[in-house]
Amino acid sequence: MAYTLYIANKNHSSWSLRPWVLMRELDIGFSEHLVRFGDEAGWREYRRISPAGKVPCLIDGPVRVWDTLAITEYLHERHPGVWPAVPVARAWARSAAAEMHSGFQELRSQCSMSCGIRVRLHQSTPGLSSDIARLSTLWSEGLQAFDGPFLAGSTFTAVDAFFAPVAFRVQTYGLALPADAQAYVERLLQLPSMRQWYAAALAETFRDAEHDSWPAQFGVVTQDLRASPGA
Repeated sequence: MAYTLYIANKNHSSWSLRPWVLMRELDIGFSEHLVRFGDEAGWREYRRISPAGKVPCLIDGPVRVWDTLAITEYLHERHPGVWPAVPVARAWARSAAAEMHSGFQELRSQCSMSCGIRVRLHQSTPGLSSDIARLSTLWSEGLQAFDGPFLAGSTFTAVDAFFAPVAFRVQTYGLALPADAQAYVERLLQLPSMRQWYAAALAETFRDAEHDSWPAQFGVVTQDLRASPGA
């Protein structure tokens, strides 16, 4: 089985991270093709593969699957362990992943994923505070209901992959969480796949001005741990 997964910059692309970390953690082999944000020629070429012009996109021979939920379900049909085996846990996991897929808009807008920097937010708005509270409640619910250490049980599944970008956001913006939610973040950050993604994000020397400008709209960049541009 020869999958190709198209992704964008590892420093910024939260959508790309989800199927990437899922496939790495479940040992589903694939080749990676990175399309850089800001590379207009690269994106024109990519739209011949995925007309929606969004990442990620999974290629399996003649089959193209775009959107993280669609990719997840496609993999579920072909590989064990993508979703929990127990029906109750699987239903919860799918619901939580779908909530992340379509919700948490204030968290997304005010704390865009940027793995290699650290940001002190100007303030925690009511909308952001509400998203963080909901996130903490949701995680606690899963961890308690299914006995952890992952959200839907003892093993990493797609629902954890959907929240993997949040772990990087918590690290970047220093978001305050309850102890159990913070422990879960640390658990995600220590996964081999997450450490590999993070190291690659720090090593990126290309920049995209649009994505780099977003964190500064809501806070002060206190550290930039990335390799020097063009190094």
